[in-house]
Amino acid sequence: MIVSKRNRLRLAAVATLSTLALGLAGTALAAGPTTADPAPTGPSVTAPSVTPQPATPQAAATQATITAKPSVTTVQAWELFRVTGTTTGLKAGTTVTLQQKQNGAWVTLPASVPTTSSGAYSLGVKLGITGLNELRIVSGDTASPVFTVTVR
Repeated sequence: MIVSKRNRLRLAAVATLSTLALGLAGTALAAGPTTADPAPTGPSVTAPSVTPQPATPQAAATQATITAKPSVTTVQAWELFRVTGTTTGLKAGTTVTLQQKQNGAWVTLPASVPTTSSGAYSLGVKLGITGLNELRIVSGDTASPVFTVTVR
């Protein structure tokens, strides 16, 4: 009798914890009282009813961001300048890449660097297309605001 009561309590605890874990994970769950052991001997133990709460969009609240600032606003063709900035919401060591707007489309340039443990980066850049160049720094789906550098 003691063993079966212990098993019923153990099963009820496992059912309760499983129900809570699924509810906290944001999984749709219709939970109602469940009987851990339908055996007629002794009192029955039921797991409490748990109403799942909607998952809070904390991931959206901590959305990744990238800042970018060129060291100059005007350069000669193929002159080296730097783009520096910081990232938030990205893992340390994440690669950030320079993109340039060409004919209305963003083109990824062969200029990238990993972020530091604090999320900072510094990227050396040389541009050859003369005129006003629209640029941005990207990592995955995250992009910095557009900045411009004029190449003479």
